[in-house]
Amino acid sequence: MPLAVVLILLVVGSLIFHFLSPWTFTPLASNWGQIDFTIDITFVVTGIVFVAVNLFMAWCVIRYRARAGHKARYDPENQKLEWILTIATTIGVAAMLAPGLWVWAKFVDVPADAQEIEAVGQQWHWSYRLPGEDGEFGTVHNRLVSLDNPFGIDPDDPNGQDDILVASPEIHIPLGQPVKFNLRSKDVLHNFTVAQFRVKMDLVPGMETYMWLTPTEPGRYEVLCEELCGIAHFAMRGAVIVDDEADYTTWLASTSTFAETQAVAAGNADIGRAQYAVCAACHGQQGEGLELLNGPKLAGQSKWYLRNQIHAYQNGLRGANENDTYGRQMAPMAMTLANESALNNVIAYIQTLPDTPAPETIGGNAAAGEKTYEICAYCHGTEGQGIYSMNAPRLAGMSDWYLKRQLANFRDGVRGAHPKDYYGMQMGFMAQTFRDEKVMNDVIAYIHTL
Repeated sequence: MPLAVVLILLVVGSLIFHFLSPWTFTPLASNWGQIDFTIDITFVVTGIVFVAVNLFMAWCVIRYRARAGHKARYDPENQKLEWILTIATTIGVAAMLAPGLWVWAKFVDVPADAQEIEAVGQQWHWSYRLPGEDGEFGTVHNRLVSLDNPFGIDPDDPNGQDDILVASPEIHIPLGQPVKFNLRSKDVLHNFTVAQFRVKMDLVPGMETYMWLTPTEPGRYEVLCEELCGIAHFAMRGAVIVDDEADYTTWLASTSTFAETQAVAAGNADIGRAQYAVCAACHGQQGEGLELLNGPKLAGQSKWYLRNQIHAYQNGLRGANENDTYGRQMAPMAMTLANESALNNVIAYIQTLPDTPAPETIGGNAAAGEKTYEICAYCHGTEGQGIYSMNAPRLAGMSDWYLKRQLANFRDGVRGAHPKDYYGMQMGFMAQTFRDEKVMNDVIAYIHTL
């Protein structure tokens, strides 16, 4: 009898939880309401089976419990019951599968007027490409991927010259117009998912997959990777922003084509020398870093990372948090680099400075820190050299006091909290592994040995 009561309570509790739970679908923001319909059918069919099976078990426990004067009867076959179960199961399975097949037929039938966008996945980053005025994508291949050509576009293909490149994890799409996402992976399996759109698809290395939708509600929607793609899989975030026509046109005008990115002039170190004079006041004449002035070492740091951080300061992704005292000092200084040419010149000059390793200022147990650093190595490299494709800067030889401060800032939400700072957000998640100051000191001491 107690078992029967437990089974009945299980059914009642499950039904109450299902109908009263605050956990439900995100609001629908695309044309794929059919997905919700098929899921509802699945819930109904499996729910009926769940209730029927458990209540039947409870009834059997009560009806056929051991009692004085009653004897069990062996009944090996019951054709009537078998037919009922076979027919009911067939109907239930068909009810769940048929709507899915109907929806799948629509899923693979992309409207002829759909705008095409390529979403590119890599550990742990989203980027996007749109066809240019010719309406055709250029040829791409992973073997062509480089620091200057991160999308791997064939420079000899004329169709690729006007392709629009969006290196940011954010992509804008027009409201009320069908959009086809062509999905490509540079490395491992990924999955492109926006919960509000109700459609998702895997990115498979070596092939191109796709999905389509028509956005119905303007807004900003988070992109997730729902395929386990590595240690930072959970932190692989992005956003799809649904704009009205005017806002979408404005955003599109701010993008750059492949030809424009390739035509950017290299920085002039001689001109950059004069512009660096402002930076030298805090970062040192040789870019060696000055702890007393809270300026970290710059010499030896990757030029792409220096550029990204200046842009982050200029766009408010860094130096806006009220608790980021030194970041707030740096933000107005970043504004003195008025354009990309000035920024490229300063970075070119910094690249000429001697890369002398910064002195050790933090004591720690390097042997203990080596184990912790194994997590860091996935992005920053086993030698702390930094990996561009992971958006992870060089750590080896840089200012250890600055590394510690930034780890604490990431951990405490001082840095990486801005909704558009996707890479800072990733580091914020990872910084939670540093439980206390000792762990932080140990791993920084190990980095100093690299």
